[in-house]
Amino acid sequence: APARVRPAAPPSALVAENRAAQGDVLTVAQVAGINAAKQTPTLIPRGHQLLLRKASIDLSLDETARCVDIHATVKSEGQTGVEMEALVAASVAGLTVYDMCKAASKDIVVSDIRLEAKSGGKSADYVRENVTSSS
Repeated sequence: APARVRPAAPPSALVAENRAAQGDVLTVAQVAGINAAKQTPTLIPRGHQLLLRKASIDLSLDETARCVDIHATVKSEGQTGVEMEALVAASVAGLTVYDMCKAASKDIVVSDIRLEAKSGGKSADYVRENVTSSS
């Protein structure tokens, strides 16, 4: 599940130069996203605790587009899908970037949160059409 955060120019520079007052934005957002994947059953009604095998959050700064691209991957050995865990992880990582940059500007957009691919669980496997490497 990807997400994209578009900070305005001042916060974008803070992230790129690792000068945010609250610390390393990308690392803190990564930890927040992993924690969020683990807490999904607490946040989403009707969710249930799953034994996660992997929860990873990859963040990259696209200086040309002035955005932070987030990609959450979650895996489980269980018989149910973990798409909600991945979506929550990407969302919370994006919100963490917002939170850490909001002092410099409130003109920040968290967007493009969506499921890219899913396998396992009761429903059929899913791959979003037109997925590009930059999303």
